[in-house]
Amino acid sequence: MEETIAAAEDSQIAGQIPQQRGESPQEAAVRYAEERHWDVFPGTWLEPVAGMPRCSCGNASCPAPGAHPARPDWATQATGSATVVRRLWQKQPTASVLLPTGRTFDALSVPESAGFLALARMERMALTLGPVALSPDRRMQFLVLPGGSLKVPELVRELGWVPASLDLVTLGEGTYLAAPPTRVGARGAVQWARRPTPANRWLPDAEELISALAYACGRDR
Repeated sequence: MEETIAAAEDSQIAGQIPQQRGESPQEAAVRYAEERHWDVFPGTWLEPVAGMPRCSCGNASCPAPGAHPARPDWATQATGSATVVRRLWQKQPTASVLLPTGRTFDALSVPESAGFLALARMERMALTLGPVALSPDRRMQFLVLPGGSLKVPELVRELGWVPASLDLVTLGEGTYLAAPPTRVGARGAVQWARRPTPANRWLPDAEELISALAYACGRDR
């Protein structure tokens, strides 16, 4: 089983993050398109201003510096063609790597602490997982089959939880997530808590993961 975490006492889970590839944004974007057939698109990037990284959007108080769409028509810009991807990143080699959700995958986003707790539970249950991203804002995104985000509210209710009571956010059609090696201002880079590999090419359905995620989010409240 792929190394992802090490369990710790009680509800505290110590995450062991796999060593990340030293790829450029363009190399990573091309690999996602070629190996995973994911649509990708370039977002904003970081520029040094008075020794500090600032978002290319020009907003000094940008909530996601260097890690959000650079244009309003980003959904039409997203492509799964490696040739087009190379051309897009040649224009701005340091642009963030963004993945539209609701196409080849949806994502279930939870706090980092709940995410590591859920990973430990999932591994004990021998569940088959897809890639899992870890963002610098201390959230984890579990990739699932497209359409999964629409099922989550009812699945959570069936488990006895009120959806609004859990910090479990769904990312489906019309949204996106930042992928490694995207850097978010001075906060750090997005990483893979569970890397995309041939072994996890086939994504799980949201229904397979929701029990562990809801339980972990409930413990994390």
